[in-house]
Amino acid sequence: MKNENGFTLIEMMIVLLIISILLIVTLPNITRHNSKINSTGCEAFIKMVEAEVQAYYIDNSSYPDSTEDLVAEGYLKEGQTTCPNGKALSINNGSVNVQQ
Repeated sequence: MKNENGFTLIEMMIVLLIISILLIVTLPNITRHNSKINSTGCEAFIKMVEAEVQAYYIDNSSYPDSTEDLVAEGYLKEGQTTCPNGKALSINNGSVNVQQ
């Protein structure tokens, strides 16, 4: 009797083919939606910074001049002055905008 405890070469090739097909189908979708994910993340981050600007205003009766003021006062952490896509934020009279 022959001991058949392993996979044959054909079975392994079929598994690799299926994995390759799945990767070919999914990778373009991930890369295509990357910019949308970054812009949505930036919008959410702006809303969070706007909330911190309002908290700063409540505590200090004035709006911060920049995101560095929010960092210095502990409203934001170091490195939280840019969107996930790398664009910097600016504050003008309590309004948070993305710098172009």
